Amino acid sequence: MALNRRELLIGLSTLGSYPFLSTRATASASAGTIADSPTPSFPQAVTQALDKKVIVVGAGIGGLVSAYELQRAGFDVTVVEARNRVGGRNWTLRRGDKVEYTDGTTQTVQFDSGFYFNAGPARIPSHHQIMLSYCRELGVELEVVVNTSRNALVRPDLAEPPFQLRQAVNDARGYIAELLTQSVKNDSIPQTLSKADRKGLQDFLKIWGDLSDKQTYEGSARSGYKVLPGAGDQLPVKRAPLPLKSLLNPALWTALVIDEYPEFSPTMFQPVGGMDQIPKAFHKRLGQRVRLNSEVQAIESQETSASVVVKDRLTGQTSTLTADYVVVTLPLPLLARLQTNFSQPVKDAIAATEFGFANKVAWQSPRFWETDLQIYGGLSFLNHDAYSFWYPSGGFQQPEGVLIGAYNNGEVARRFGEKSHLEQIALSKQAVELLHPNRSQLLKNPVAISWSRIPYSLGPWSSHEVKQPAYDLLNQPQGRVHLSSDSLAHSGIGIWQESAAASARRVAHVILQQVNQTASVTQGAAA
Repeated sequence: MALNRRELLIGLSTLGSYPFLSTRATASASAGTIADSPTPSFPQAVTQALDKKVIVVGAGIGGLVSAYELQRAGFDVTVVEARNRVGGRNWTLRRGDKVEYTDGTTQTVQFDSGFYFNAGPARIPSHHQIMLSYCRELGVELEVVVNTSRNALVRPDLAEPPFQLRQAVNDARGYIAELLTQSVKNDSIPQTLSKADRKGLQDFLKIWGDLSDKQTYEGSARSGYKVLPGAGDQLPVKRAPLPLKSLLNPALWTALVIDEYPEFSPTMFQPVGGMDQIPKAFHKRLGQRVRLNSEVQAIESQETSASVVVKDRLTGQTSTLTADYVVVTLPLPLLARLQTNFSQPVKDAIAATEFGFANKVAWQSPRFWETDLQIYGGLSFLNHDAYSFWYPSGGFQQPEGVLIGAYNNGEVARRFGEKSHLEQIALSKQAVELLHPNRSQLLKNPVAISWSRIPYSLGPWSSHEVKQPAYDLLNQPQGRVHLSSDSLAHSGIGIWQESAAASARRVAHVILQQVNQTASVTQGAAA
């Protein structure tokens, strides 16, 4: 199975390209040098825009960023949101919260007070400076996410027992180092290397792979101990190396490379108390500008204004709101379901975007992963429909925590999501037992999330990149209507909050430029 960077990023972003990697093409512009990736700044208004009204459709991260920046620039902003909360797919669940599926089934979160579960995004990479800058500005306290633990487990072959990630990483490195060393000794490498470089390469491989004096791999303390060193006569006993065949299993590859990409490498962050602390902070600044339970049914652009038809979900009444501009921050597959007067090419470009699939199952549980295996945060993987676990990065050493016992995406998530939430919970429990024998009976208070069945979401992100010419077309103003979407930015390939925020800031900038240009033309004509 050949893995390109995009496949890894899309899969890894859900902790789940394991082993069912999504087939998404082309690379992202998100991995540049520090100098290539400055934090974009939003310009101050050149002219006051107090007489200009903007309606923002959707109170997810994109909508909140758009509204925040536009109101700061002087616009009269109204945000309409169908849900009874802000945040969109940024959704943190706590005791008493309800999860409703589109088929009418419901779950009520039973966690004890103080526990929470980030059903949507749960990490902020350190190079996502737009989101981190908003956390600083809005006073959202952050803590470190432990995204990789070498003590975490992998089980690529269910016929074989699980083993630690540290053994997979270091045994694979040792075997590769041994093979390369043999190639150097046998003159099987390119002749462009000088004699000194060959010697230097052999010396490096010995250290890199922890080879023996015979330049063979015979196991390494880096892979862990069968017996830990201790007091008295307790001498350390290294683990025997895994068979090379076990390390060549494609179901292991995600675990081996997950922290090699900037999107998943240390340091990563999470808001203290839940990811929804970010939308709550935006909501506090926007106040009454946000109208909840307001479902948009139609959007229309006129020559000098734009309007949206809104249904109040509490009263059932509909009304038409009019403004100078409308910013639509709905995911493109949701926008395709609304009545609009966009041109046919624009409608076709929107309709061509499809949702991907993602699931999570969370449990409240005693922290057996800490007491049994010293796993403090990080991810475990196994070749199963519930194929990755996520251990909590907070509350260490406390009696209990919230374990994400299933997190997957792509085709396996589509199949997983078609099952009832009770079947999803049962699969997750089975997976926990496969990695942590005799511990699944400790799990309690489960909650399952299948994003394709969550109302007003219907999916976690688009399943593919918006390609040219559709990308440029949808990034252009549609008359008085502007589209903002995590699919219309390259930062994070449309699967991170950073993408939604970047697109939202760009749209706010474009609207401000339009207003200022119009004002300049008017002032010039008057002069």
